[in-house]
Amino acid sequence: MYILPEPPLVLLAIGFFIGITCGLAFESALKIKVNYWSQQGRKGIKSDLSEIRVLKFPFLGICFGICVFLAAGLEIFTYNRLLSYGVSLPLTLFIGLLIWTQLRKLIVQLLQGGSQAIDLDGYF
Repeated sequence: MYILPEPPLVLLAIGFFIGITCGLAFESALKIKVNYWSQQGRKGIKSDLSEIRVLKFPFLGICFGICVFLAAGLEIFTYNRLLSYGVSLPLTLFIGLLIWTQLRKLIVQLLQGGSQAIDLDGYF
């Protein structure tokens, strides 16, 4: 008799929880840094952006949570854990790298020109 494996619903919930909690930590760390930069002005900002290191750990946590959530969701439909993680890991790494690169560019723009540099209302 063949028994179907249980779907990884616990992993789905754990990945979602990790992604949400690390997202909240990322949000608060980013708010603290932006407030610090706005109070310090141009003199308090390092040119090499070494101050955004504090954002790396929560961002990696978000990526890990998304990877687990996506892999568990794929595993529900494919019943193959290796295939699920084989698809979700490169996808999460690629998208995470794109978002991190864009975030760095946005922070540089913000630091160089203030909030007027990223005014999106002027485009519409």
